[in-house]
Amino acid sequence: MQFQTADLCDAHHEALQVVAPGLQNFGGKTRFFGRIRTVTLDEDNKALIELLQKEGNGDIAVVDAKGVFCAIVGDTLMGYAQKNNWAGIVVNGYVRDIDNTRTIDVGLLALGTCPKKSRKRAEGVRGEPVTFLGVTFKEGAWLYADNDGIIVSPNALF
Repeated sequence: MQFQTADLCDAHHEALQVVAPGLQNFGGKTRFFGRIRTVTLDEDNKALIELLQKEGNGDIAVVDAKGVFCAIVGDTLMGYAQKNNWAGIVVNGYVRDIDNTRTIDVGLLALGTCPKKSRKRAEGVRGEPVTFLGVTFKEGAWLYADNDGIIVSPNALF
């Protein structure tokens, strides 16, 4: 399905949240949408790995890694996402292996890159609202992303 976030904003501006600038595209898809599934991490991506190893049904994993400077997603996790039908991953944090992640047909938005892998420190939390870049992402809401930006809607827009 083709869409433009700018057109969706024009048609539904009262119902939408617009994510502030700050995320860059590191995935193979530049345009993607789906229902939000949330994960909060503390330098330990185990909860995200477990989520991506399950059927995604076209959903988007929204990950609050609190901007800690270590890679939360790389080509292995992107491979899980592709295999299990995830539309994308949005990370308030960093990624690595971007030469490979850009060849995988899944959206990947993050603050930037970092070669250092995550540590195994603490269990993550899934399903709770997360807030970053001016938006509160709630489980079950809809996210739409393209080269113009990212918008979040409480309901499907088409």
